[in-house]
Amino acid sequence: MRWENLTVESGEPAEHGRAAEPALFGADAVTTRTFDTPEFRGITFHEVRARSVLNRVPGASRMPFEWTVNPYRGCSHACVYCFARKTHSYLDLDTGIGFDSQIVVKVNAPEVLRRQLASRRWQGDHVAMGTNVDCYQRAEGRYRLMPGIISALTDHANPFSILTKGTLILRDLDLLTRAAEVADIGVSVSVGFLDTSLWRTVEPGTPAPERRLDVVRTLGEHGIGCGVLMAPVIPFLSDDAAQLRATVRAIAAAGATSVTPLVLHLRPGAREWFMAWLAQHHPHLVRRYERLYAEGAYAPKWYQRRITRQVHELATEYGIGPTRASAARRIRPARPETAAASEPTQLTLI
Repeated sequence: MRWENLTVESGEPAEHGRAAEPALFGADAVTTRTFDTPEFRGITFHEVRARSVLNRVPGASRMPFEWTVNPYRGCSHACVYCFARKTHSYLDLDTGIGFDSQIVVKVNAPEVLRRQLASRRWQGDHVAMGTNVDCYQRAEGRYRLMPGIISALTDHANPFSILTKGTLILRDLDLLTRAAEVADIGVSVSVGFLDTSLWRTVEPGTPAPERRLDVVRTLGEHGIGCGVLMAPVIPFLSDDAAQLRATVRAIAAAGATSVTPLVLHLRPGAREWFMAWLAQHHPHLVRRYERLYAEGAYAPKWYQRRITRQVHELATEYGIGPTRASAARRIRPARPETAAASEPTQLTLI
C-alpha cells in the first residue's frame, strides 16, 4: 500500500527555518482493523493520523468552492459510478471492490481541523464536505468524526456545506442547528432517481431514495433548508420523461429548497467499473453508452442541456424552481486571495 505517495505539495512556507512536513501521514501511523458485525462485515478500515485535512480544490476545477474536508477515503455506499474511485489507485488499492471495502479513516480529523482553523493564515473560506466520498457513509456510525468537525467549524463561525446520501446526518441535527446560528451553512442530499430496482444495483450501500427524501423533509421541519442534487441522471435508465417527473415531484413534496440535476459522468476508474456493471445488468445498453461517451467522461452538451431544461421546467411546475449548484449549498463567492493549501490539490466533483 503506497501511503508514502500522499505528500504535501502546498505553498505553505517554512517557519523558523524549518521545512513543512512532506507527508500527510506516515506509514507507521496506519492501523488496520476489521469488525465482525453485520454492518461492517467484509470492510477493512485503515486508521491514519492525518497531518492536514483542509484540501485546496484546483483552480481549473468546475467546483464553486475552494476548500474541502474529507475525513474518509473509499466509500461503502458502493455506487458503481462514483468518480472518486480513481483516488484509491494512488494508494495501490483496487478501484472496484477495494474502493467499496477498504476505507481510510482520518481518525484525528476533528483535532487537526480545529488547529488549522485557528491558524492566523486561515481566512474563514467556505469548506465543502461530502464532495469526494460521503462523510456520512456507514463508517461514520462507528468513528463519529463529523460531530467534532462540525463543532470545530461552528466554534470558528466558519461557513460550510455538506452533501450526503446518508441518513446518519440526522444524528447531528442539533449541531447543524447550532452551526446555522453563527455561520452560513448549507445542506444538500443526493437523490438522482426513485427506481428501487435500479437503486439496489447501482447504489447498493446507500439508504433508499425515499429515506433520503425523509432527511430533506426532517431538516426542513427543523429550520434547515435542504437542497437536492438530482444526481446522477443515468442515461437510458432514469432519464425518461415519466421518471424525471416522478423524481422532481417527490423532491418537491419533501420540501426541498432547490433541485440541481447532474448527468452521469464517467471518469477513468469509475468508467471501467460502471461499464462492467452495465455489461452484467443491461448489456443491451453497452453500445449506446460507448457512443454517448465516445468523446470523454461527460455526456454530450446537447444531452446535458436537454436534461437540465426538463428538470428545471418540472421544478418550476412543482414550485421549487431551478438554482445554481453553489446557491443550493449557500456558497459565497471566493475572495481573490485565499490561504495557501496545506494538503495537495484534489479534484472534486459533486
